[in-house]
Amino acid sequence: MESVVLVRYGEIGLKGKNRPAFENRLVQNLRRALGPEIEASVRREHGRIVVDFGGREAPRQAIDRLRSVFGVVSISPAKAAPLSLDEALAGARLLVEEKLQATKGPVRFKVEAKRSNKQFPLTSPELNGRFGGYLLRAFPRLEVDVHAPDFVLHVEVREKAIYLYTEILPGPGGLPVGSSSEGLLLLSGGIDSPVAGWLAMKRGIRLRAIHFHSFPFTSDRSKEKVIDLAGVLSRYSFEPIPVYVVNFTPAQTAIRQHVPPAMTITVMRRMMLRIASRIAAQHGIPALITGESVGQVASQTLESMAAINEVTSMPILRPLVAMDKGEIVELAQQIGTYDLSVLPYPDCCTLFVPDRPETRPRIERVRAAEADMPIDELVDEAVATVDVVEPVLEPSLSL
Repeated sequence: MESVVLVRYGEIGLKGKNRPAFENRLVQNLRRALGPEIEASVRREHGRIVVDFGGREAPRQAIDRLRSVFGVVSISPAKAAPLSLDEALAGARLLVEEKLQATKGPVRFKVEAKRSNKQFPLTSPELNGRFGGYLLRAFPRLEVDVHAPDFVLHVEVREKAIYLYTEILPGPGGLPVGSSSEGLLLLSGGIDSPVAGWLAMKRGIRLRAIHFHSFPFTSDRSKEKVIDLAGVLSRYSFEPIPVYVVNFTPAQTAIRQHVPPAMTITVMRRMMLRIASRIAAQHGIPALITGESVGQVASQTLESMAAINEVTSMPILRPLVAMDKGEIVELAQQIGTYDLSVLPYPDCCTLFVPDRPETRPRIERVRAAEADMPIDELVDEAVATVDVVEPVLEPSLSL
């Protein structure tokens, strides 16, 4: 009897004629997640993906990686028995025996059988009865409780095997990274933008990132922090996310010289979108992604967003737009970006916030505020001096 991991997906199953393409992408990402150091085969079965470790137990590291892959709804470490009732019963006995080793006294259980292979001679209710009766005779400590069991023995009779398992471990869901197009993430050193990138990847978007660095106003440590954040996000795509580091100092200097203090944040964001849109277009990236949430700061009011958006026709995705700060922080902690984000190395978005920023800027006033700036020259210079940095991907890291 072999040890395998059953991988379940959800939304992919609704993709109609495109379903095989999504399944194949998920299979590729699962293989990439395991890396060369974990030997396993990954194959599609109807409605499931099976990861086979060649007779070996699935290592903990492999389970952690598999359940981190976008598109995965849940996984179950399982035993695969041949299409034989006797062998499946024997496998169930071994599985339950392992389960009981850590406990004493009565243990409540139930059996949930599903027979997708209609050629198998027993129905699902009959399988429930056979497995339940067999286990009750084998283990006197067991008691049947269909409402509040201590564990559930799942029995799946499929085309080529009977799968037995007692655990269902949740995954992130969504779509496999790469099943949608690319997006350029405006990545700062704060809490919000890395979470926005993670949520974009959950919708199948392959990320590239852009970071605006204003040395010497901001330190090299702030840039390193952003590269490290891109490295954390790369763990979920299992490939390095390149970061386009923009020298934003000339633009920042021009803004401070020419723009009234109340308008500096609005104009700064407009410059960032101009530069990001140019770089995205050069690389065939169809959309920008930001960490904005309505009303969180002055540049994220609806009026500010409208004024900032005016400089680009490119779609801007805002995955956090309706989330509370507490929800964003909680998700940042879950995905592993929070501790990096709160390191005290400010970026240009936080360093130059005026005391009284304009919260409802009118577009005509914003245009007037930046009228004396050499905008085209500043954008050209920024794009021409971009430095592309790839974070170090740690494939052996347990996610």
